[in-house]
Amino acid sequence: MPDDDRVTAYLHAWEQGDDRALERLLPLVYAELRAIAARHLSAERPGHTLQPTALANEAYLRLRGLGDVPWHDRTHFFAIASRIMRRILVDHARAKLAQKRGADAPRVALGDRRQEPAQPEMDAAELIDLDRALNELATEAPRLSRLVELRFFGGLGVEEAAELVGCSVRTAKRDWAFARAWLLNRLSEGST
Repeated sequence: MPDDDRVTAYLHAWEQGDDRALERLLPLVYAELRAIAARHLSAERPGHTLQPTALANEAYLRLRGLGDVPWHDRTHFFAIASRIMRRILVDHARAKLAQKRGADAPRVALGDRRQEPAQPEMDAAELIDLDRALNELATEAPRLSRLVELRFFGGLGVEEAAELVGCSVRTAKRDWAFARAWLLNRLSEGST
């Protein structure tokens, strides 16, 4: 059975309460979890205290508590894992910010990860601002917020993200452009 099919089969078995399926799932998904973690951390400042392995491990531990999620397939699993990693980084940033206030850092760039080789780093305050803006966008336009999460944090391409949010690729491209502009505007309002 191809890995994609095995991952989906294990997810469905786990959903039905088979905890051993989760143990069999981990070796098939761990490398991709770590790669997603590395993409998340690539936008962080150098010297971040979390490393990709630690972020992937923490996400895995949190995923273990989600056995009742109706898993669709491996892409859905990785999208949820990416969202969890975002939450972990935001929680980590809030804890750091509570210890130390202020600091000048580069602006957040909401570029297309597949077209731009490197993203500027985000400090804790910027990550929290981005999280707030995404939450605000989610109340106004949940599909757009989800698309940003999948593309920016999850590293998914337009086609994969469009499939997960349930729209056409053309609509996803249009939504992505609008969401980026909306977020950049919202983030620039916060900095003035």
